[in-house]
Amino acid sequence: MRECATKAMAGPGPRPVVFSGPSGAGKSTLLKKLMKEYESVFGFSVSHTTRNPRPGEENGKDYHFVTKESMQAGIDRGDFIESAVFSGNMYGTSKAAVQAVQAANLICILDIDMQGVRNIKKTDLNPLYISIQPPSMAVLEKRLRDRKTESEESLQKRLHAAKVDMEYSKEPGVFDVLIINDNLDDAYEHLKQTLLEEINNVKKINTSS
Repeated sequence: MRECATKAMAGPGPRPVVFSGPSGAGKSTLLKKLMKEYESVFGFSVSHTTRNPRPGEENGKDYHFVTKESMQAGIDRGDFIESAVFSGNMYGTSKAAVQAVQAANLICILDIDMQGVRNIKKTDLNPLYISIQPPSMAVLEKRLRDRKTESEESLQKRLHAAKVDMEYSKEPGVFDVLIINDNLDDAYEHLKQTLLEEINNVKKINTSS
């Protein structure tokens, strides 16, 4: 795995929020609900990736889809807060993406994997760390199979990564909040309550400005 230089200055503006969890935990669904309800409060940090777009994904909205050569050049320049490699594809969060959201006085959402979490912990970004986890490996496997977007080999890689992810999320001090997404409505309510203070702070500032 190639990592970027992990020295990132915490920019002005609201404290960022890191969301992490295995593919199939329901993280994307929860984030979309949060962004829809509080679109004037949160800003999404759009990650870069070298993987191919999935059906319905838009470049610049879901991800910045780039070539490996382009992304490696950005990593070498120190443009990324964190980067990671999964299943042969590169993923990363650029400094510019986070700073642009903070400059607009929005809570920056960073949707990253475990490798990214480890890298960000080496920086002084000081985000709130939230882990979204499935209730069990069996439920996770069913969700991934129901998608019908993975080959069996890719599915097994994701399940292996998810097992490691779930174990890491239980280690003391890694995450500030752990949310088990067994019921979507309950998980979303837990998420909102976790972020309520930050949400209200941003609303107050935006109302008075």
